[in-house]
Amino acid sequence: MSNQQTLKILHAGALRKPVVECAKLLDEARPGLDIQLDSCGSRACARQVREGKVVDILALADPMLFDELLGPEYVDKYYIFANDQIVLAYNEFSRGSGEIDAKNWFDILLREEVTFGRSNQHLDPCGYRTLMVWQLAEQYYGRPGLFGQLDQRCRGDLIYPKSYDLASDVLVGKLDYAFEYLCVANQFGLRNLMLPEKINLSNPAHADYYKQSTVSLQGRNSGEMITIPGAPIEFAIAIPKNAENPALAKDFLDLMLSKKGQQILEDCGLIPY
Repeated sequence: MSNQQTLKILHAGALRKPVVECAKLLDEARPGLDIQLDSCGSRACARQVREGKVVDILALADPMLFDELLGPEYVDKYYIFANDQIVLAYNEFSRGSGEIDAKNWFDILLREEVTFGRSNQHLDPCGYRTLMVWQLAEQYYGRPGLFGQLDQRCRGDLIYPKSYDLASDVLVGKLDYAFEYLCVANQFGLRNLMLPEKINLSNPAHADYYKQSTVSLQGRNSGEMITIPGAPIEFAIAIPKNAENPALAKDFLDLMLSKKGQQILEDCGLIPY
């Protein structure tokens, strides 16, 4: 047991299922591995690495984080491997679910009896992407003040550390709706409303339109704020420079980027590159 190899993986909560499935495949190919998985919102993941957490694989829900928070001291190369979209996730018992559609979703969310949540923009890219969707929706639907109305209704304990926790609470009925990645909604078997491409951050063809939305976030250094523009949703993976087992990490990375890995990503609702 003393020769047992350990692979430490830190990943976005949204990537839980594909990471677990790829870890299983690696474990089958290399029996006796000790694979340790840890997850949180991607911004929180990046900050943990900056603050000294040592991992062999880092898989995040926004490639920008590698440049903004980790390069070049901690990561010098990363691989973009999939894209996704923001959807509105719900279950069959969510209030208003029998009538919600792509034209009226915001009116239903603003009903007094309806609850909806999002993740924290300072911890999780799904959180700042949700704020971007709301900004774009205000323009797309010609509804001045819509962003402010949604923002006012979604405060306090309706803001979660990561998107994965949101889905769990929609599943058990604690929330009626949540702004989620499609892959997370699929992993939980939730119903979802697909939003128009011009606001769901899915299509690179609309990249210029997405840029009209911006969100202010905590920057690299304490007290520093940065403004980031909207962009198509992408996921990326890297081996940090201080990885303790880079050879094993390379095996996992190769698996994630292989045809088998791409099939797993697709089965989880992501669009692999």
